[in-house]
Amino acid sequence: MGVRKAGSREFLAVVRVLEGALLEIDPGTVREAVEAGDVLVCVEDDAVRGALVLDGGRIEAVAVRRVHREKGIGSALVRAAADREGGLTAEFRPEVRGFYESLGFDVECEGRCRGRLSGPR
Repeated sequence: MGVRKAGSREFLAVVRVLEGALLEIDPGTVREAVEAGDVLVCVEDDAVRGALVLDGGRIEAVAVRRVHREKGIGSALVRAAADREGGLTAEFRPEVRGFYESLGFDVECEGRCRGRLSGPR
């Protein structure tokens, strides 16, 4: 498994991963991010297993196909994004707070949660 920038041919696979996680992100936003080189994917056997969409140092969305969760894919995507950007912010549902905290994010929750990660991990 490896993490890299998504190619334009992977747009549909990225959208499917994000939709499979019930994330609300506009496909047009995803397409623009892919074209700008701001989508990272984790690929195994030529199939997209997880995806992360960036807007500068902000994580817009991160998701892993359900059958591939708990294998470190989401963590690898976030670490690659942090290495690339130097620091990250994210807004997310409280039920995934533990995931972000396990990666070193400082998290505050009031309804939705916000997290900040300083520097590469």
